[in-house]
Amino acid sequence: MSLELRGLSVRRGARLVLADIALSAARGQVTAIIGPNGAGKSSLLKAVLGLLPSESGGIAWEGRALPRDPQQRARLLAYVPQRSQLSAALPVRAVVAAARYAHHGWWGGQGAGDAALIAEALAAVDASELAARPFTALSAGEQQRVLIARALASEAPCILMDEPSASLDVSHALALFALIRRLAAAGRAIVIVLHHLDDARRIADRVVVLERGALALAGTPAEVFASPRFAEVFGVEPLPGGAWGFALRGSERCTR
Repeated sequence: MSLELRGLSVRRGARLVLADIALSAARGQVTAIIGPNGAGKSSLLKAVLGLLPSESGGIAWEGRALPRDPQQRARLLAYVPQRSQLSAALPVRAVVAAARYAHHGWWGGQGAGDAALIAEALAAVDASELAARPFTALSAGEQQRVLIARALASEAPCILMDEPSASLDVSHALALFALIRRLAAAGRAIVIVLHHLDDARRIADRVVVLERGALALAGTPAEVFASPRFAEVFGVEPLPGGAWGFALRGSERCTR
């Protein structure tokens, strides 16, 4: 396995937000992280990135501990947050170009190869026409596409995404899911936090379910969604028949 978490525990203040998490995500696969609100999904990604310090356990990439140096870690891991915290009105191209920091440092020059990678990343998310616009002038959906382009431009073999489709319209969300599958097919490890269960069913090779900071369930989408444990965690049950949907446990059934 490419990315491996070994007994990872994370505490925020007095609260244990992740407890003894052991999981792996392989190159060539999409690993979806799902769970109820407050389950620790975003905290898990931030701990892998080094944005949250771990209390115990370890994180490895291809059998070696992830480097502590941010630049070295950025060569291995790229991150797409739920929303951007960037407040400076930088041109979109400059935002995407920042991903090349992992290879050149903040003050390193960029060559023709870097320019080509940046242009290719923008094109991959249908954002080429945004290149000269200030990032802060974009809509939430446009900003999200730029953040995805930045992750692509990093060339990191592992991409961590936190609900990347939340701000996207339907067509761009579907295009993103197709892009994610292509990235996995090309050999990258994709770890993606998803809110909509149907999205996990559609694009994931493996599904990891968190509950109150603990690992509740892991397996293929078919295994996870058919498990009685899944119904317990979410308080829903799959509807039988051809349609994909869920009903609240013990309530009148309705598809979602």
